[in-house]
Amino acid sequence: MSNRWLMLSMTGMHRALVRLTGGRLGSRLGAMPVIELTTRGRRTGAERTTLLTIAARTGNTFVVVASRGGDDAHPAWYLNLVDDPDVRVGKPGKESRPMLARVAGDAERERLWPEIVRAYRGYAAYQRKTTRRIPLVILEPLARTT
Repeated sequence: MSNRWLMLSMTGMHRALVRLTGGRLGSRLGAMPVIELTTRGRRTGAERTTLLTIAARTGNTFVVVASRGGDDAHPAWYLNLVDDPDVRVGKPGKESRPMLARVAGDAERERLWPEIVRAYRGYAAYQRKTTRRIPLVILEPLARTT
């Protein structure tokens, strides 16, 4: 059984648990809250939703990690938001709100990385496992216009 297949199976089971319980179960992984991130597919234009953990948070700004379990390829959701940073974010099974995604710059990533690893030590192992620099993605609320 490949690691990729195992990761997809676990993700599918997690998504089913969240949906079946209306978010009462599976809305946290350890100390990290789980969110649904909706991106637009870069090739199809179709909406794609994935469950991610919030590794760091400041107010309504979230940081998610494009780790893909330490795989050498970036996750599809990351490639989608690089292509189109207009995303939607919400609690699993609840209404989502529009946000803007951006990849943390080098200095910002260096500042945030220790906090990310404190939230989940596995991220450090994922980084050691791959040659790519695992991106941190900042999800920021859209500025309201009046």
